[in-house]
Amino acid sequence: MDFISYTLLTTGWIAWCGLHSLLISKSISGYLHGMLGTYRYYYRLLYNLIALFSLIPLLLITDSMRFAPVFTWQGGWNFLRAMMFGLSIWLFIDGARNYDFSCMLGFRQIKSRQQIILLGDDEQFCRKGSHGIIRHPWYLGGLLIIWSRYQTYYDSTMVVAIVLSVYLIVGSWLEERKLVAEYGEKYRCYQQDVSMLFPWKWLVKKFSRER
Repeated sequence: MDFISYTLLTTGWIAWCGLHSLLISKSISGYLHGMLGTYRYYYRLLYNLIALFSLIPLLLITDSMRFAPVFTWQGGWNFLRAMMFGLSIWLFIDGARNYDFSCMLGFRQIKSRQQIILLGDDEQFCRKGSHGIIRHPWYLGGLLIIWSRYQTYYDSTMVVAIVLSVYLIVGSWLEERKLVAEYGEKYRCYQQDVSMLFPWKWLVKKFSRER
């Protein structure tokens, strides 16, 4: 894959990530809500549809541009890959218990005629399961599955893995700012007790109790 192909592929994925972030940012979504008027409660559903249908061509292009292998999980490292993949599945499943999928898809907003930021009902921020270990289990799950999905990473899939990893880390930080702005001290208390992505606070508490 030549330099131009790398540049176009990277630009395409960065553009998708940027569009995804802009459409859910408070300033842009607020402006578009105003433009939509009485249809503003359909915004979350439209957002999901745009994200999905703009993602499909990028995935097809990326798959067609696999030329040179860059990294392959081999030998004992496959055990680490399997653990990463399994942990990502657990994070997605366990994290989903605290989310309302009708809200996530946008149907709850349409039915209730309300704008909703949290994907669950608990504004005290649930600390059960994975949410008691890290604040963003789906972001960490996404990072783990990005780097454990393939046995072999080609030039194109490696580009995508790097771009999406940066996007998820930056996205988690941006979501933190939005939640603090919306829920203030409630969310700050949650931040003090639970780590964002790497569970170092949980590990400190666990080892402290064992001593």
